[in-house]
Amino acid sequence: MSMKKMKPWFFLLPALIAYLITIVIPSLYTLFLSFFQWNGVAPQKKFVGLGNYIMLLTKDETFLLALKNNVIWTIASLVIMIGFGLILALILNRSLKGRVFFRSIFYFPFVLSNIVVALIWGWLFNPDMGLINNLLDKIGLDKFQHAWLAEPKTALMAVFVAATWQGVGMPMILFLAGLQSISKEPYEAALIDGAKPYQMFFRLTIPMLSETFVIVFATTMIASMKVYDIIYAMTAGGPANSTQVLSSWMYYQTFKFANVGVGSAISWFMVIISMIFVIPYVYIMTKKSHVE
Repeated sequence: MSMKKMKPWFFLLPALIAYLITIVIPSLYTLFLSFFQWNGVAPQKKFVGLGNYIMLLTKDETFLLALKNNVIWTIASLVIMIGFGLILALILNRSLKGRVFFRSIFYFPFVLSNIVVALIWGWLFNPDMGLINNLLDKIGLDKFQHAWLAEPKTALMAVFVAATWQGVGMPMILFLAGLQSISKEPYEAALIDGAKPYQMFFRLTIPMLSETFVIVFATTMIASMKVYDIIYAMTAGGPANSTQVLSSWMYYQTFKFANVGVGSAISWFMVIISMIFVIPYVYIMTKKSHVE
């Protein structure tokens, strides 16, 4: 290979080395550890093959609950967070007075630390002094008051509300960028032909946002599968493991219970599940957009 053809690789080399050291090699080592029983400090590792994976799927009830919670969280994120982000983008893409201010307001929570968001919403959900219960009491809906983060039936929902408040700004910004790149000519032609607003939305806006949907779907899916810090900060996986997700249970298995092999297996479950859904979707949507 000539020096001219090698030149781009020299520019890529520092980033490739960093990627190999921080992502590829640790990931492969984690895969290696998932086939062993090891407490993280013993000099010897006991090879168990697929034993860790089989144990998680057949004997670990908390893992199955965490998997269920991850599925619920992911579906809710794809429907509610993306849907709400799209609605906000459509509204704030109009020529409204103060739209830049409102864009900043809705995007601001996204730049906050997850721990800060957890603290804020922990105070709001406080059963005695929190704003939510006090507000329900003031408007005569005290029967709907809960110890939101201390009851298994409400804890996951409460944490998801906090995560949605923080995370909806990112899909909103991405959809705004996509909407602003769309030409106005198709809409003008559709108006002349007598198209209704909902027809223009489904037949023009949605198809022309297909590439944006690929990015938003993939990033939301991956973020949903690895959600951890806001859950750990607000509930630590409780009460009664009702808010455990794969990331938090991986942490418990690896660092609390010293089951490094089991924790590594959980991490690869997360990778596999993400790849099963994200890669086909990105491939199909990318292929579709190229055809169009």
